[in-house]
Amino acid sequence: MKLPIFIADAFTAKAFRGNPAAVCLLENKLDEDMHQKVAREMNLSETAFIRKLHPTDNFTQTSCFGLRWFTPVSEVPLCGHATLASAAVLFHKIKNVNSTLTFVTLSGELKARRAEDGIILDLPLYPAQPQDFPEVEDLIKTAIGDTLVQDVRYSPDTQKLLVRLSDIYDRSFLENLRVNTQNLLQVDNTGKVKGLILTLKGEPGGQTPAFDFYSRYFAPWVGVAEDPVTGIFIYLFFCRFRAAPAAYVSSKARGQIKAVAAGHSHSSTGSELRL
Repeated sequence: MKLPIFIADAFTAKAFRGNPAAVCLLENKLDEDMHQKVAREMNLSETAFIRKLHPTDNFTQTSCFGLRWFTPVSEVPLCGHATLASAAVLFHKIKNVNSTLTFVTLSGELKARRAEDGIILDLPLYPAQPQDFPEVEDLIKTAIGDTLVQDVRYSPDTQKLLVRLSDIYDRSFLENLRVNTQNLLQVDNTGKVKGLILTLKGEPGGQTPAFDFYSRYFAPWVGVAEDPVTGIFIYLFFCRFRAAPAAYVSSKARGQIKAVAAGHSHSSTGSELRL
């Protein structure tokens, strides 16, 4: 059995930066356990599997495909950078002729559109709700110790915990912050939290590009100690912190994302990433 697999770096124009994802093109149905075995072998935060929905489909001319994402240990319901990587492989490597691709996923239909300066990806926009600090205090303190926290939000739809650090900290502090992910599984094994997002208010530009916020993302619950760059939490930022229509994010100085809010906070499909 031969499986064509590509490695694509999302959120960057430079090799070996951004967030790498493996993209596997499936000509035929693949056994369920084989998805996980391939993802474990790739050993990246996510491996995407693009499948044809009908026997007559082909990767060059068809515009709608099935898409699934696997970490080295489990399947996940949504992954932004691996969706971007999938679209990039189809557009730029396979030379798909369509201007818009539709992916049928566990999170509904996601669309990727060609743009002059990249790819525009439509993602779900899930609300982030207020979270009582005492309920997650042990988890947060295990991760970042006595670092001051300004706000905490939780998205039940995605099981992501969003922690905004105090404005007294800067980008350098976040990038150099040592986060203890080894003990997070022991602190929270209820299944409520599947991802921890640390975010920080951005700074004016000056001689360097201005960012509205910085972030780092940790998901040991699904086998990913830290994702180099994540775009999925953008919807949480828009819902909670009322970002400007265009925002940039840098995670561990490895990648940048421009996001546009295309809908309201209660919309199930209202976040747009221009990548």
